Amino acid sequence: MRNFLLLLIALPLAAPASAADPKVGARTGAPEQLFAGIGEGTSEAALEQEIAAAEAHPLGTLANPVRVGGPEGARAYIARLRCADGSPPKTGPRADGGIGGFGAVTEVRPVDCGAAAPGRLNLLFDVYHEEHRENRAPQGFRIEPR
Repeated sequence: MRNFLLLLIALPLAAPASAADPKVGARTGAPEQLFAGIGEGTSEAALEQEIAAAEAHPLGTLANPVRVGGPEGARAYIARLRCADGSPPKTGPRADGGIGGFGAVTEVRPVDCGAAAPGRLNLLFDVYHEEHRENRAPQGFRIEPR
């Protein structure tokens, strides 16, 4: 009798979902359709439009982040950056910066020139541009060629 009561209690828990509920694990589309376009990136024409739109904003801002290849690209860019007096800026810890002008999550890197211009500011980087080497400097800085 005790087993029968346990079975009656467990039966509603094991009951199948109603016909209106989607089947768990049911295929929603062919794998070819689901994965189409992944890894293709932005087309050259779309990237050119994004770059043109970003150029209307100061370099190193959220609307126009510095385009680099990965965190190591951001570090290499900062290593080439010089304050108005020619000294390299001091840098702070990296942080997430939100969605930038190119549609990707950006990194914020604080840079500090101390008493030299441009002082202290946060530079934003888009690290998803492996093929790009930025040779321009944000306003108030200069960039060393390497």
